[in-house]
Amino acid sequence: MRMLIVGAGSTGGYFGGRLAQAGRDVTFLVHAARAKQLAEHGLQILSPHGDITLRPQLVTAESLPGPYDAILLTVKAFSLEGALKDMAPAVGAQTMILPVLNGMKHVDTLRNRFGKESVVGCACKIAGSVDSEGRIVLANLVHDMAYGEMNGEESARIQGLDRFMRDAGFDARLSPDIEQEMWEKWILLAGMGGINCLMRGTIGEVAQAPKGSEFALGLLEEIVAVVRSVGVPPSDEFLTSAASALTTKDSTTSSMYRDLQRGVHIEADQIIGDLVERAYAAAVKVPLLELIYTNLCVYQRRLAV
Repeated sequence: MRMLIVGAGSTGGYFGGRLAQAGRDVTFLVHAARAKQLAEHGLQILSPHGDITLRPQLVTAESLPGPYDAILLTVKAFSLEGALKDMAPAVGAQTMILPVLNGMKHVDTLRNRFGKESVVGCACKIAGSVDSEGRIVLANLVHDMAYGEMNGEESARIQGLDRFMRDAGFDARLSPDIEQEMWEKWILLAGMGGINCLMRGTIGEVAQAPKGSEFALGLLEEIVAVVRSVGVPPSDEFLTSAASALTTKDSTTSSMYRDLQRGVHIEADQIIGDLVERAYAAAVKVPLLELIYTNLCVYQRRLAV
């Protein structure tokens, strides 16, 4: 199997790097500046699981060859349109596209552009960043990736993908319920990101403030109500875990909040705004989500000035 990794940031660089280290046939589709950086210094990963430096196969949009068997799509949601244009020559009739973007809107976008059968469900858990030297830095031991057919079928192609992913230096798992896992991930991202960004504090700081936990649980209730109306309902086990995660006393922060603190573009439309739009379509009242989205839009528009 040949896989194209679209993006060599913290997610694509990490999982793609581990696959390359394990001898899998992977190529990174990157912009010219990142290609130059990787060619000069290699793909460097700093991780509790062990540091590595690789000289990966690289390609830019201008030199992209024909179709690949699988594409791991790892760009930020607001960069999706440009990425789809760049990777289009790599998508053939049998190509599997594994998106690990936040939210669910990208699934519709991919299906509309490349066909419903092209999309394979995928969800990852990783806390990583790219430092000033272009190195990928993993913050903790978590490096999980789940994947599967959106209908839960154990097809021949998904079994082949599973063999490609396993034993590559990270926790890989074939899931029969991947669509539910993707919706659950969105619930947690929207909850944590919404709490952090509106309150400008960690989950623990909010939980210890007056009515902080009540606010967090109220937001979770709104998000779950939307998902139950328009998506795949979460499991009871997940809801218990999510309620605990959003009211913990720990200093937990979301990637969206960390981006906001850095003063860079955030995935407000994809993580919060799309939930609000789906709520309107389903006639679900979401006053807390509306408040958060308004707040984030003010921040976004300041960046554009």
